[in-house]
Amino acid sequence: MAESKSTLIARSVQKHAGRAKEKCSRWGVGTQRRVQRLPPMILQNLGKVDRTSDEIFEEHLQNFTRQQNAANRLQKEFNNYIRCVRAVQTASKSLLDSLCEIYESGWTGHDLLYVQAQNIEMLWQDFNHKLGDQVLIPLNTYQSQFPEMRKKVDKRGRKLVDYDSQRHNYQSLQAAAASGTKKRDENKISKARDTLEEAKRTYEMLNSELHDELPALYDSRALFLVTNLQTLFAAEQLFHSETAKVYTELEAVVDKLATECQRGSYTLKKNNSSPKSAIINNMNSSITSAPHSGATTDNLPPGVLYRVKATYKYNREDVDELSFDVGEIVRVVEYDDPEEQEEGWLMGIKEGTGEKGMFPANFTRPL
Repeated sequence: MAESKSTLIARSVQKHAGRAKEKCSRWGVGTQRRVQRLPPMILQNLGKVDRTSDEIFEEHLQNFTRQQNAANRLQKEFNNYIRCVRAVQTASKSLLDSLCEIYESGWTGHDLLYVQAQNIEMLWQDFNHKLGDQVLIPLNTYQSQFPEMRKKVDKRGRKLVDYDSQRHNYQSLQAAAASGTKKRDENKISKARDTLEEAKRTYEMLNSELHDELPALYDSRALFLVTNLQTLFAAEQLFHSETAKVYTELEAVVDKLATECQRGSYTLKKNNSSPKSAIINNMNSSITSAPHSGATTDNLPPGVLYRVKATYKYNREDVDELSFDVGEIVRVVEYDDPEEQEEGWLMGIKEGTGEKGMFPANFTRPL
């Protein structure tokens, strides 16, 4: 009874497929082939016809699918990374262009700032070039293998259905002839056998090629990833190390500007300034190496012009300067070289330690 039901199902499927083929005879070869594959596929899904299985190939196919998904994800994320890098490059250029415009030409390091900004832009361009040519292009080449291989895998699947279909057809003819339900037709059986052999050769050829190509492609994943990541990380390391050097130079430029600002090099002298600024401006305009007005010059050691007391703490910015805390006493002396004297600065020796150096006069008051 079970065999009778299987036979009825197979005949019903073949009957409906025959009608479908008649209706689509004018559609084209590709459509007709797809329709011809429907009966054996349906019967295989119903478990009424044997399906050729290849467990080793299925394992290769699973590995291939995982590898393709990984490559697609890597390509997607790296394309996004390059877009972000280019956006940061644009923002960096805009920022440095603005800094070059607002950094006044009379300030120290103006020309150096411009040169270093150009160096940073060249480093960005070189970095982007390496990411595109040495990382992205090889990644695209690696990823382009998968669509072609997928087409071959799909073709192998279609040829497998054809092979199983012809095998089922040949076995049905032989079974019908053996049971006596139909008259044995040797020509029909011979033609079915030849068609079966041709379908088998086509399938086995594709299957054999994929058994070689899929493992080879899968084994290439580690070497590709190593090469690609080495190139990426080397480009990153070089870019960041070189830009770090440039930013160190820029930091030095700004530090020098800060030192000169502390010395009052860029201070505007105004009468309505704050009390502290008024002290600075008044001292800058009046202090010389001669004794300060109101300073006591009696009973001073030889070479000492007068004495001053620190009203503010000062930390030296250079080796030839003098540091002191509030309340410490400094003896003002002549500069060794008058040409070195700067407006608003005195040369002095700190009492107690004997340290000698330049210091801003507006941080002290005469005694």
